[in-house]
Amino acid sequence: MKAIAVVMVIHGRNQTTDYSIELIKRLNLPQVHYIAPQAAENSWYPNGFMAQIEENEPHLSYALESYRVRISQVLARGIDQEKLVLIGFSQGACLTAEYVYRNHGRYGGVVLFTGGLIGPKGISWDISGDLQGTPVFLGSSDVDEWVPEDRVLETAEVFKQMEAKVKTTIYKDMDHTVNDIEIEEARKIIRNVLQNNSKKGGR
Repeated sequence: MKAIAVVMVIHGRNQTTDYSIELIKRLNLPQVHYIAPQAAENSWYPNGFMAQIEENEPHLSYALESYRVRISQVLARGIDQEKLVLIGFSQGACLTAEYVYRNHGRYGGVVLFTGGLIGPKGISWDISGDLQGTPVFLGSSDVDEWVPEDRVLETAEVFKQMEAKVKTTIYKDMDHTVNDIEIEEARKIIRNVLQNNSKKGGR
């Protein structure tokens, strides 16, 4: 694999890889290998991300295991985890947040477009993992119908306590979408991975 950055893009509920490909086109970055998994029946788990966790089982566990397998396949090809950027939108952002929380370490970056950690209101998180300075961007709306602003902010705080370098932006009155400013935030994270690995000579 010649790319010096690998970006995995996870689509939202009732979407397909077509949405991921549109995001990839908007990122418009060279020297990047993109991975865009497709969920069975276009959703990663059946209920809202703030339902009781057992209400989304066994689908949630299956989706997280599929996520792990995809990343393991990348690492098995000689790509360091620090070259890997994980991007998700909506349900895909929630799945990505949950995966990173459960599988900590140093990633090239994590980008959550309108998403947060999975679990019901009032859930508490065990802050024992270390994200080792992983850059994390969370972008969302103050009026999003599916992802409350409070959960986005809670997720940001959890990742800060896990030693990630977190940037959070809440956009006023934004629809359930990804705006151009958020795309640029993702591009900054990916460019940083490209620059760092170019200096190291890549693999």
